[in-house]
Amino acid sequence: MILNPVGTTATVNTEASAQAANDPAAMQDRFLKLLVAQLNNQDPMNPLDNAQMTTQMAQINTVTGLQTLNLTMQTMAEQFSTMQQIQGISMIGRSVLTEGDRLAVDEEGQAKGAFVLGGAATDVKVEVVTPGGVVVDTIDMGALDKGRNDFEWDASKYSGNASDLRFRITATSKEGAVASMPLMQSQVVATGSSSGALTLTLANGEVVNYANVHGVL
Repeated sequence: MILNPVGTTATVNTEASAQAANDPAAMQDRFLKLLVAQLNNQDPMNPLDNAQMTTQMAQINTVTGLQTLNLTMQTMAEQFSTMQQIQGISMIGRSVLTEGDRLAVDEEGQAKGAFVLGGAATDVKVEVVTPGGVVVDTIDMGALDKGRNDFEWDASKYSGNASDLRFRITATSKEGAVASMPLMQSQVVATGSSSGALTLTLANGEVVNYANVHGVL
């Protein structure tokens, strides 16, 4: 004697019933059967009102249309997520700019960074600092326009671990201090997805949303 697992059968039947209940074609078929049955069994002295019948048919068409629209949007969202993953693969090996104040040091000892100015500045300085805030060197950038600006610094003569160094921006104009946002450079080593959005895993260990990338190098 062979026994079917009760839990498995119940789960399958429940899922099948739920899918049938939400299927637009099945909903419309059930409505039409109920409508025919109502017409066959209506009171000849009090027939079904045409306005009521029209309203019911409009309601079922609206529900069916919404169900179809939801299925279409879900399919489009899945396709968009797949396209994002495919496009994300091309990002692997590329360097991107994200918000942060860590310097990127290459094999030749050149440290690179970038920043975005909120407005034009007459005097911009980049201070290279240790994690503890001690100033190692200062780069005079002069006057700069609003937007993104890049800089390099020779870290080959630094005796410590140059990859631990940070930088900070001081920008001023005739009106006073100018807002700035530091950007750090890092290589993309892997891609993923979170809540339907493309994410990038960087060489520095951080995982960032692609929407937060300020530039691709």
